[in-house]
Amino acid sequence: MGAVLRDHWPEYLIEGAGLAIFMLVACVFGTVLGHPASPIVQAIPAPLPRRALMGLVMGLTAVSLIYSRCGRRSGAHFNPATTFTFWRLGKIAAPDALAYVVAQTAGGIAGVALAAALVGAPLAEPAVRYVATLPGVVGSLGAFAAEVVITFLLMSVVLRVSNTAGLARLTGLCAGVLVATYITLEAPLSGMSMNPARSLASALPAGTWPTLWIYFTAPPLGMLLAAELYVRHRGLARVFCAKLHHDTTQRCIFRCRYAELVPAPGATS
Repeated sequence: MGAVLRDHWPEYLIEGAGLAIFMLVACVFGTVLGHPASPIVQAIPAPLPRRALMGLVMGLTAVSLIYSRCGRRSGAHFNPATTFTFWRLGKIAAPDALAYVVAQTAGGIAGVALAAALVGAPLAEPAVRYVATLPGVVGSLGAFAAEVVITFLLMSVVLRVSNTAGLARLTGLCAGVLVATYITLEAPLSGMSMNPARSLASALPAGTWPTLWIYFTAPPLGMLLAAELYVRHRGLARVFCAKLHHDTTQRCIFRCRYAELVPAPGATS
């Protein structure tokens, strides 16, 4: 186990840095698009178009991270619920899964801390509140249900697209489109988390502890349900790797059978 951890540390570092970048962008743009004193808020008082702008920014951030050289190396999970689901599917060894979750959690916290240092007091403004994920008009149980639904749909799309030869390269784009759509349309229901580490990172400075259980339980549940349905329908053998975007020029530390899905150029069957 020690040798594995020493050899795979670059992937762990990428996972932490990826979520740190995501949270830094979320905090900065959450402040720009949410603080009452922001010129954009004053120019666009309606929340829906501002959520659409936020969704566009975060969707593009997700796509950029997934298709980046680093994202192609680590698999671009940036989410303990995603990592846990691929572990359940047998694609990630337990030591790697644990290290991914630790790195993602540390990275999310570091990203918010860096944003707090850069943005300062406006990030703590109640209208921004460290971009914490909080239940909206549907209450806690409604938020829990909404998080289950959106994570179920996300993982269903990821599994279906990434394990289809002609579509696999589009997995990151599909994920980014869903992130943008959810922020625009679903955020008023649950705050749109899908990620326990992301919610914890904001909750630490915001003090939003009472509802944190939603974001620790609903995203893994939704993704596990999607994985169970996919396996029952298509079989476990149809899960080829744990990467959202597979690039054969980057090493793969997972239990990978991607070459069976997309053979290398010139390979013979």
